[in-house]
Amino acid sequence: MSKYKIPPFDEIVSLDSLFASWNEFKQKKKIKNDVALFASRLIPNLLSLERDLKTGAYKHGPYYHFKINDPKPRDIHKALVRDRIIHHALYRALYPHFTRRFIFDSYSCQMGKGTHRALKRLAEFSLKSSRNFSGTVWVLKGDVKKCFASINHQVLKSTLMRDIKDTQTVNLLAEIIDSFSAGGEKGTGIPLGNLTSQLFVNIYLNDFDQFIKHELKAKYYVRYADDFVVLSSSQLELKNLISKIDLFLRTNLKLFLHPDKVYIKSFASGIDFLGWVHFFKYRTLRTVTQKRMMRRIGEHPTPETISSYLGLLKHGQAYKLSERIRNEHQT
Repeated sequence: MSKYKIPPFDEIVSLDSLFASWNEFKQKKKIKNDVALFASRLIPNLLSLERDLKTGAYKHGPYYHFKINDPKPRDIHKALVRDRIIHHALYRALYPHFTRRFIFDSYSCQMGKGTHRALKRLAEFSLKSSRNFSGTVWVLKGDVKKCFASINHQVLKSTLMRDIKDTQTVNLLAEIIDSFSAGGEKGTGIPLGNLTSQLFVNIYLNDFDQFIKHELKAKYYVRYADDFVVLSSSQLELKNLISKIDLFLRTNLKLFLHPDKVYIKSFASGIDFLGWVHFFKYRTLRTVTQKRMMRRIGEHPTPETISSYLGLLKHGQAYKLSERIRNEHQT
């Protein structure tokens, strides 16, 4: 496989690149008023955007804020259409390079990865670390507190600059990073609504992943977004990791472990990870996840919604719940 090189700035912001990013963007969005308005003058808008980018006149616009519950309350900040096209262009240019830097067992927001792969990997690790279920396995479960809202802009920019040497590309990334601050705290936080934010978080936490794997020598480690697990036959070993992990996050990334979501328990007692409670030979859907699923099906009992949830339930022991959904909605 040939080594991917990050394209030069002029190529990233070229009209061809912006048009390709537009096509990618519109396919994943419902045609709302702002998208339709941009599309009504597509070529002039893209030409204007290209000109602003190449002359250095580009400034990131404001965000539209709204809240969702998925599964817990979250603040979403949506950028203007012209800004989101830039996010897509940068993502397309940077993702192939940085994904080669990530460890294998980082699973969020990556092509060919996702929650199901993470769940499968955890099951594989439980088998290996228990020596085919013959020994006790302990699990350190951790969560980075308010990860997106706590990303330090300067640390993120410095991390990006290790790989990106083009000054114009760096300046454009800085413009996007500095366009948002969480809770009014300047220089901190990235918005959940930006496509680039998904990549930025993985790049930011890659140093943490490398530390866990190569400094702490954790053999069985899985991370999805800000949730992670470490498996070991030694409970004491995991206890000793907590202070080291906490110190690394605080010192190097200006992040913190969530004090209420860090624990060590045996795998056999059930590990809550990514919406499922995991045991050695099976997993069950978390109770709160079941309730949320039934509520959403009740609110939107469309064939697409029901089919989607039935597909999810195939990934664990949920036969009775699947039959209940089928019976109540006659699928």
